[in-house]
Order: sequence, then structure tokens, then C-alpha cells
Amino acid sequence: MSHNSFGHLFRVTTWGESHGPALGCVVDGAPARLPLSEADIQHWLDKRKPGQNKFTTQRREADAVKILSGVFEDPETGVQVTTGTPISLLIENTDQRSKDYGDIKDKYRPGHADFTYMEKYGIRDYRGGGRSSARETAARVAASGVARKVLDGVTIRGALVQMGPHAINRDNWDWDAVESNPFWCPDAQAAAQWEDYLDGVRKAGSSCGAIIEVVASGVPVGWGAPVYGKLDTDLAAAMMSINAVKGVEIGNGFAAAALSGEENADEMSKKGFTSNHAGGVLGGISTGQDVVVRFAVKPTSSILTPRQTVDTDGNETDIVTKGRHDPCVGIRAVSVGEAMMACVLADHKLRHLGQAAGIGTGQENGREKDS
Repeated sequence: MSHNSFGHLFRVTTWGESHGPALGCVVDGAPARLPLSEADIQHWLDKRKPGQNKFTTQRREADAVKILSGVFEDPETGVQVTTGTPISLLIENTDQRSKDYGDIKDKYRPGHADFTYMEKYGIRDYRGGGRSSARETAARVAASGVARKVLDGVTIRGALVQMGPHAINRDNWDWDAVESNPFWCPDAQAAAQWEDYLDGVRKAGSSCGAIIEVVASGVPVGWGAPVYGKLDTDLAAAMMSINAVKGVEIGNGFAAAALSGEENADEMSKKGFTSNHAGGVLGGISTGQDVVVRFAVKPTSSILTPRQTVDTDGNETDIVTKGRHDPCVGIRAVSVGEAMMACVLADHKLRHLGQAAGIGTGQENGREKDS
């Protein structure tokens, strides 16, 4: 199986399976002498880890990260810093229950990757899905801890903006509210309503989808390159690579199709842009505005409701997936979306510095620079 790496100058390779002894990643291309400790990475993993409330899988994983290579004590400061060599990160699996999957090892879960993996490779890890499990994303979040060190001055925040058919009221958007509810929701009223909704979904043994919005602030003008190295191209691919994601949009996205040219145009003045329908990217290059990405996550495929399927011999049968699963995998996908935004932006920052260092346009964030 190939294609386990992404990025160019800032390159991440993830490895490991859902029910293996461990998983992790190798981060290549991080500049030397960036302060980096396990605590810097653990902060982001704690946001994603399972079992934190009744609305996520009850699999109890500490997701404790270990840095195996790529750091050393700075001789001038005594602080642990990156050396410029590959950074290897390890996360041990400590609470996998493979026996939960014994009854379905010869059956394909509808909506899951079981069938396609088996058809392509002739072998699959039925214990949680192996590489197709959302467990793989823990390695991506670990890598983002390094990426954020590269992105000094850039703030990345994510939020759940729709759960099932229930969307937030954007007039109630409050970033402070995101940290005060189990859904990372920016609308406190919506979050309160979602508790009853998702509790019903959970008790029924079912699942629901979600939409996540990720916003990066502080991205300067100029990151990204036409024609095939566009910033939004790489962001879309990164978000689409997250397990269970079925749609991605930048800025207004699909809603832009309903606007007129006059409505959609982000007008400009000496003070900057008057709107951000483009989501902070024009021609594949960052505008200096917030970079805004949304992605849709399908309902979790592992549910208790019997579904019709076939087994590995082609016989028709029914399937019920037992075990511990997220009723809405979109909740923990918020931190994963943030992670992919961080890794892509870190890569584009390094690519920009390598291609356009010292080149200025006379403008910064859509405004004239002071002379």
C-alpha cells in the first residue's frame, strides 16, 4: 500500500493501524532550532482523543505521544529544539478490543472501506478497519504540533457548524463557546439542542454526519502557487483525505453558485477587502484574509441497526457492528481538520520562502504598506 505521505517541503508520513500495538508518523522538512517538546504535541492530541464524554467512542486511549528522533538540546538556550532531521512520533494503542469484530470478520460493513480494501489488496484488517479507521488521524494531529511551530503568528481554529440536519445560527457565533461544550460548537444555543438530538441517536445505536469549519488567521499574502500548486487545491485534498469526509468547500463554496457576480466579488479599497467570499484564496494564492475551509463528514458506518450486505464469499447476509464507535465522528474531526490545515499551511510557508524570499509586492493583507 503506497500513498501514506503528504506534503512537499513539510512532509508527513503516517503509519500504523487501529488495533496494532502503536501508530505514529514521521515529519520531514521541519526547520532546525524550533522549540519542540512532547507537551507541545500532547496539547493537540488531548483535544482529539476518544472517551472524553458520552458523545464519542468509549475507547479509552491516553494518546500519549513520544518523540523518538529529530530533537536535541540547544547549546545556547538549553531548550529542546528540532535538529532539522526527520521527527518520528509514536502513539501506543492501549485499549483496543479486537474481539468486538470477530462476528463480522467475513462480512463487509455497508458504507465502510471493507469491500474496496479487500478487492484491491486481497487482504484487510477487519479489526476496526486498520488504516481506514479514524484512529489513523491521531498521527496527523501529532504532526500538526510540529507544523504549528513552523506557523509562528498563524492561528488555526475549528468548529462544528452542523450536526445531522441541524445547523448553527451564525449570528450567535462565539469562538469562546467552542471550548465550553462537548461538540466544539460556536453557537451555545445550538450545542444545547444537539445534546438531546445526539443522545437519541446514540441510544438508538445509530449515527449522524456533520459539517466542520476551519479558519486560519494571520496567513500573509502570497502562499500558494498556480497552476497545480494552489493553496486551495492542497487544502481540499488534505481535508478530503480525512476518513469519512465526502465534501469540501473553500469560502462560500457551493453557495457561491447562487450568487451574482456583484454579490460574490470581494471588493477592495485602501483599507483592504470588504468581504471574504473567496475564503482567503484567489488564483490559488492567499490574500492575507482568513483562510476558510468547510468539510462534510458522513455518518459513522459502524451502527447497531441490522443492514443488508454480503460476506467474503459473495453470500447475502445481515450485519450489526458491535463495539465502541462515535455516534458522530464529526466531533473529533474538528481537531483533525485543524491539523490538516496546519500541515498544509506549514508546507506552503516553506515553499513560499524557498521560491519568493525577499520578493515584495508593495502590499500587505490587501493594504498599502507604510513607506
